[in-house]
Parts: sequence; C-alpha cells; structure tokens
Amino acid sequence: MTLDTDTIDPTGPTDVPFDSALSERYLVYAMSTITARSLPDVRDGLKPVHRRLLWAMRLLRLDPASGYKKCARVVGDVIGKYHPHGDQSVYDAMVRLAQTFALRYPLVDGQGNFGNIDGDNAAAYRYTEARLTQVAIDLMDGLDENAVDFRATYNGEDEEPELFPGLFPNLLANGAAGIAVGMATSIPPHNAAELIGAAVALIDNPQVDVLDYVRGPDFPTGGKVVDSAAAIREAYATGRGSFRVRAKIEKVNEKGGGWHLIVSEIPYGVQKGKLIEGIAELINEKKLPILGDVRDESADDVRIVLEPRSRTVDADTLIESMYRLSDLEVRVPLNLNVLDARHTPRVMSLHEALSQWLEHQFIVLRRKSEHRLSKIADRLELVAGYIVAFLNLDRVIEIIRTEDEPKQVMMAEFQLTDRQAEAILNMRLRSLRKLEEMELKREQAGLEKEKAELELLLSSDARQRTRMKRDLGKLLERYGFETVLGARRTLIEEAGPTREIPLEAMIEREPITVILSQRGWIRAMKGHVEDMSGEALKFKEGDGAFLAFHAQTTDKLLLAADNGRFYTLAADKLPGGRGFGEPVRLMIDLEGERSIVALLPASASPRLLVAASDGRGFVVKAEDVIAETRKGKQVVTPRTGAQLRIVRPIAPEDDAVAAIGDNRKMLVFPLSEVAELARGQGVQLQRYRDGGLSDVRTFRMADGLSWAMGGDTGRTRTEADLTPWRAARGAAGRMPPTGFPRDNRF
Repeated sequence: MTLDTDTIDPTGPTDVPFDSALSERYLVYAMSTITARSLPDVRDGLKPVHRRLLWAMRLLRLDPASGYKKCARVVGDVIGKYHPHGDQSVYDAMVRLAQTFALRYPLVDGQGNFGNIDGDNAAAYRYTEARLTQVAIDLMDGLDENAVDFRATYNGEDEEPELFPGLFPNLLANGAAGIAVGMATSIPPHNAAELIGAAVALIDNPQVDVLDYVRGPDFPTGGKVVDSAAAIREAYATGRGSFRVRAKIEKVNEKGGGWHLIVSEIPYGVQKGKLIEGIAELINEKKLPILGDVRDESADDVRIVLEPRSRTVDADTLIESMYRLSDLEVRVPLNLNVLDARHTPRVMSLHEALSQWLEHQFIVLRRKSEHRLSKIADRLELVAGYIVAFLNLDRVIEIIRTEDEPKQVMMAEFQLTDRQAEAILNMRLRSLRKLEEMELKREQAGLEKEKAELELLLSSDARQRTRMKRDLGKLLERYGFETVLGARRTLIEEAGPTREIPLEAMIEREPITVILSQRGWIRAMKGHVEDMSGEALKFKEGDGAFLAFHAQTTDKLLLAADNGRFYTLAADKLPGGRGFGEPVRLMIDLEGERSIVALLPASASPRLLVAASDGRGFVVKAEDVIAETRKGKQVVTPRTGAQLRIVRPIAPEDDAVAAIGDNRKMLVFPLSEVAELARGQGVQLQRYRDGGLSDVRTFRMADGLSWAMGGDTGRTRTEADLTPWRAARGAAGRMPPTGFPRDNRF
C-alpha cells in the first residue's frame, strides 16, 4: 500500500491552546447567530429568514391581486436559493407571518390551515397556499428603484436585497422576538397609525416626545394594557421593561338574578387551549372555589364563559381572582435589542428606534430620487434623438436607404450618441406620425420638469422633509385609525396590581356547626345545629363530645395545644358531619402526646386571653396566632412543668379579669394590668402557694360576674359587688362567693 503524498497538508497540524481555539470558533458562531439569524434590523424590522421568504414570494409574483401558490413551492425556493436551513424552520417562520393572532399586520395571506389561537399547528406545507399582503408590498416598495443594496446569495448564483426599503414601520408595528447567544430581543406590536404620527412629528422636531403619539402596544388579540403612564414611559425610555396585559372580561346578567362572565379578548401570546386547561385545573384543584365552570364557546371570535359557583359570588372578586391566578393577565416583555445601520446589536429607546428608521427612509428617498434622475437622463437622451429624427425625417430615411453604415453617418451628421442612433434605427414605421412627434415633445417637457423637481429635492433638506411627510400621509390613508386594519385594538387603561383576595372572599359563606370529640376527631355539620343530642352527637365507642360551636365556612379555626402552640384550620376544609369525621392530627402536625386545650373561630374576638397552669398569661391579638403552615406557631412558652390551660376570647366591652386557682381562691383585677404580647410567658395573673390556675375569664365590671347555677335549670347567678375580691394583679385572692361551682370553672 502506497501513501499519496499529494493529499498531505505540507504545513501539518498546528498546536493551539484548546481554550483559545474554542473561544475563537464559538465567537464566530455567536456573531453569526446575533447578526444573521436572531435579531431584527431596525430599518425594516425583519430577520434574514423573513426577508428571504418575502423576496422569494415577490419573485414568484405572489402579489395580493394574483392567485395563491403552494407554500411548498415558496419554501423550496427559499431553502434552495437563499436560506440553506431546515425546511420546517423556514415554513414555521412563514406560518407566523400569516397568523392574524401573531402579527398585528400580517405580511403573508395564507389559504388553508395556518394554525389557530388554541395552539394547534399549521397543516403541512404541501396542503397550504399563500400570497403576499398589501403590507408586504408596502414594505418592499422601492426594490426596483435602487433604494437598497443587493448582495450575492450563499452560492453566488443569484442576489438578494440586504434589507427592504418600504415606508411601512414594520419593526415596531409587528414587533419581533428572538434569542441569540448572550442576548435576546422582545418587541411587542404597536399601532401603525400612531407610529406614522410620531414619525411625522419627528421630521418637524427631532427632539419631540414620541409618547405623545405612541400610547403603548397594540396587540392583534386586543386586551388591555393596565400599566401606569409612568411605567410605560420608563420602559420606552430605556428600551427594557414589560407590560401588564389583561383579557377583556364582561359581566352578563341572566334572567332570575344569575350572571356569568364572558372573555372576548385574551392576552397576546397566550394559547386559548392552554388558558382554558389552566382555568379548569383551578376548579379541579379547588384553588378557586368561587368559580363553578368554564366553557369554550369560541367560533371565529374568542368567547370563553366563566360560571360562578353561585349567584351570591361577588363578580369583581371573581374577576380579580382570575387575573391573579390564571393567564388572563400576563406580562409581555419589552427588550428593544436590534441591529442598527452598521449591524451592531444594541438596546434602543422607542425614540431612537423611530429616529433610525426615519433616517433610513430619508436615505431611501434620496437613492430612489437619484435612480429616477438617471432613468430620466437616459430617456431624455433617447427622446432628444427621436426629436432630431422627426425634424429631419426625410434625410434620416434617405441615409437609412442609401448608406451602408447609416448609424455612423447619422451620428456624424446630426451629432447623435451611439444610443440615440441605435434607437432611431430601431424605430417602427408606425411611429413615424406627426402625432408621435408632438407626444415626444410633451414627454420631453414633462421629463425636464420632473428632473428639475428631483434636483431641487436632492439639494434641499426642507423639500425632503416635506416629501417624506407627504409620503407618510399617503401611507396613513391605508393604515389610519378609521380603517379596519388600522383601528386600535388594545386599550390603554391603568389599573392597580391584582390584590390579594382574602380567603373569606374565595369561599361561599355557609353556616356550619363544628364538633370536636375527646379523642380529637373533628367534623362540620351543615347549618347551625341547635339540638346537639341524639344523632348529631354520635361518636365512636369510648369517645365523646369535647367542643361544639357555630361557625361559618369562611372562618379560620384556631386550635391551641397544651404546649402553647397554635394551629390554624380552614373551616371549609373540614370533613362533613355524616360520619365520625377525621382525626384532626391528620390536618396539622400535632404531636401525639399533646392534648387540645381550645378550638374556636379566629373571628370570635380580635383579642384573646391566654394563660398557663402556673397562673402566668397575657393578651394576644387573634391575627398574631394564625399559623400559615401545618407546623403551627408557638405563641405561649410555658415555664418548665407548666402547660397552656386557658384560651378565652375577649369581648370589646370587657375591662376586668377574674381568675380562680385550684386552691379555690378567686381574684379580680383590671384587664389593663395584663400585658399584650405577640408571644412569650406573660405576666403573673394570680399567685398560688399550692396548685395552679383553674380558670380565668374577662368581663365587664359594671355588669358583675355571672356563673351557671348547675343542674338542668339553666339559671345563672350574678355577683354585682366584687369589692372583696378586687386586688392588684398577682395577688393570692380569697374564697369565691357562696354558690360558686365546685369545679372551679366560670
């Protein structure tokens, strides 16, 4: 076997550091991604793939007045001649240009299945057809007038425009999105009429505030931008920010007092199918109990029906909840990162982006004018030759008939140029009419006039500004607010941030009776049950009633354990009252050896009196003991050997405290002497030599102290004169009044 030395690189392999070789190659890739794939050009708002798609369609003569052609034909031309990438990625880009819910001003007119707002994909390109829209024609206006430079295609067989010269403000009107290497862009669509108005104002005053004309984004799907004017101004001034976009929701009243909500416009970029799935998930997972059902009744227009759980639900609360918990409110980012005229990526303000686009349009205007001047000069040269021929028609005919080289003879005799002589020789006999001569002279006069006007235009900046405003005015006739395409779709309507909806507002308020057994089984019976005997108080064998009280499904229930830890239960989450209920320890992380001291609604009183078995206690706000997790919140920290014994709500009118110990000594003192804390051990309420605290309560001194007589009579006894038991907090007290219950409980 012989080695062909001709195929060996004489220089051989080169040793280079791996990190430098990698960084150099990655930098080339990154720059290619940034400048030739992902970021749009500030001048025409297009990426290369979109520009090549529209250019290929133009060469196929797919203008709005022509018929449609298969998208496969367009994609084939694009990837074969201009864009050597995957056919699916090119077709996906083409599909987006045709989607009325994705582009504010579609550039492609599609026929067939081009996807929908639900998120369904378009049909394959062999099934769909397309042609250009008038917007695309406006964007490409001037390609035949040397308005922009052309470059060779990737294989050198053809050429393509470097950018489009048209006057339509595509970058901001249709927006753009893309992710490059180390940078990204996200530009929402805007209203073309507003952009044109701002551009006209910029022509007169380059320092004008463009936000006096551009109110904010204008999405193809409508909706509402609810940011403040200051927030919108800040985003446009820096080129970075975001916009809060909400769906359009309306309340519809029904016969009989019922109502429902209709969503007719959804935020930009939200797929309707996924939106409805998300709302249905809120219902299934009971994250939004006040919402009963969601239905999609959409046809050509969006129509989503939201049914409340009941007619008593507050509509504003449901709407706020939908904005907060679903994609009916989203944030649309703004990152105005584009390529400038030198293909340098940078973030621009709205003013700068509009100014650079306008600067490009002036360049296009001058190039088109210069191109027209050259065409006029060429035509004037020929017209002048034709006129010479008509003035000397008999001699010209004679030269043609008699001379062997008529061209050279005419050039010498009449001082004609080569092009003029050639044109005269190519004239048809039918053109040799007197009328044709008159027409030529009129054409010459018209061309001379147009030439003078163009020369004046090119020599005067003021005339160029006037011409630009006139051209923008003509464009405004097509995209003005009064047109179907130009009318603003998105409202700019400031609204505050979505508020935190309280639990009570999310739950339908219904009366319940909460029952807790001695062994810690809990249940909730519907309604406020008055008769707590018989069937209502059935318990497991060996178990019995511990606590029972009336509450509402909107209540938070406070459960206190003897270690001073408080737990919070949601009343609407309690098991029903048909069976024995469920162990409360399954709902909270209550240690097995700990016993339950109290269970009461948090709404029973704004303040609670808590006391341990050693007689120490304090006043605490009910809101301070509400726990957010299953682990609860440590509120009382009893001393060694002591336990939490009493949790009592304090009535607003109470001004005194009565405490009684195991030694059957009672003490009365002002409530103001008890400290109000968020957590801790508290202060000494009553002093004991033996035993500890048996019971404590608050009351209104003017009403006296009352207690039950015992037995089945239901009578109470009131001691009005409490002077013998009144003392300072922390005293020992004295024996209670005659007839006080033997269990030492108030």
